[in-house]
Amino acid sequence: MKRVLIVDDARFMRFSLRGMLEKNGFQVVGEAANGVEAIEKYLECQPDLVTMDITMPGVSGIEALKAIKVLDLQAKVVIISALGQESFVREAVVYGAKSFIVKPFKEKQVIKTLNQVLAMCG
Repeated sequence: MKRVLIVDDARFMRFSLRGMLEKNGFQVVGEAANGVEAIEKYLECQPDLVTMDITMPGVSGIEALKAIKVLDLQAKVVIISALGQESFVREAVVYGAKSFIVKPFKEKQVIKTLNQVLAMCG
């Protein structure tokens, strides 16, 4: 079972993602509401994959992504954000994000993307 860390400042979004993932055979090993928590939880939970929002209070998703990639070059992070502008997509990919999903999303799209990232990256 693939282990996932969900990072989003919106509780309802974490709840929604958790439901989708668990229904589709993923194990949610942790949740974080900001970038600082994301880094701490990544170290604590050692997930196979991270879903990461970009805009969060304090440390942004991009900053948390950078920090996680320093800790673990093999980290698999998928950005899930309402900010669909190309500059954010490019920045996230430059810093090591494996994929980008724009909110609002469909369950099928999320599961397909996460499975593709996990298959592509081992």
